[in-house]
Amino acid sequence: MERKFDNKVVVVTGGTSGIGLATAKKFAGEGAYVFVTGRRQEELEKAVKAIGPRATGVRADMSKLADIDRLYDAVQQSHPQIDVLYANAGGGSMLPLGAITEEHFDATFGTNVKGLVFTVQKALPLLRDGASVVLTGSVVGSTGTAAFSIYSASKAAVRNLARSWTLDLKERGIRVNVVSPGPIRTPGLVELAGNDAAQQQGLLDYMASQVPIGRVGEVDEIADAVLFLSSPQAKFIAGTELFVDGGLAQV
Repeated sequence: MERKFDNKVVVVTGGTSGIGLATAKKFAGEGAYVFVTGRRQEELEKAVKAIGPRATGVRADMSKLADIDRLYDAVQQSHPQIDVLYANAGGGSMLPLGAITEEHFDATFGTNVKGLVFTVQKALPLLRDGASVVLTGSVVGSTGTAAFSIYSASKAAVRNLARSWTLDLKERGIRVNVVSPGPIRTPGLVELAGNDAAQQQGLLDYMASQVPIGRVGEVDEIADAVLFLSSPQAKFIAGTELFVDGGLAQV
């Protein structure tokens, strides 16, 4: 039986843990050749092993343009085109207004905005006409969150980039969309509470209490949304933001 992404070439940045890893696994399970990036070699090797024989890992910090070039050089060594680009690499930490530093700002916008811009722009020569680009946003890009303003602002920028790039790329039929997770059970989320297991569980419980359907999400639920937006079933969906947040931004 033919799988949805048989022999398609998919790039997933930030693919060594959490949402990125779950998504890369699902693409591979649907027949794709998957390239994943990560900053730490040991985690990258573990991720490639978990994804399977059609996975290639490229060590890269996506805030650095030279690393982005190295990623696409690696793709070109074995494939002429990219069918799906999932620009997922990103992150951020919490600091309230009054404590924000230049380093905090530069690190957050460096990966979440600058890195994302050049991840997509440098992919353009490889993206086939009709390709799909999916960007990782966040529910906090549309809501206020105490002590999280810089991260939230960076994700609001991602949302607008998708709108503008949809117009820039319309002649090539390349669709650009955003998937915006709500609270998802990932290492990055629980680490916001520090290393104490009780505090981490307390954070998850609090976040679950804020979600209309009463729980935090799982990484596979975001992966399913990314695969949908990347598939022919979404061929008339462009420039949109798909919230996968249990209703948090809607209710």
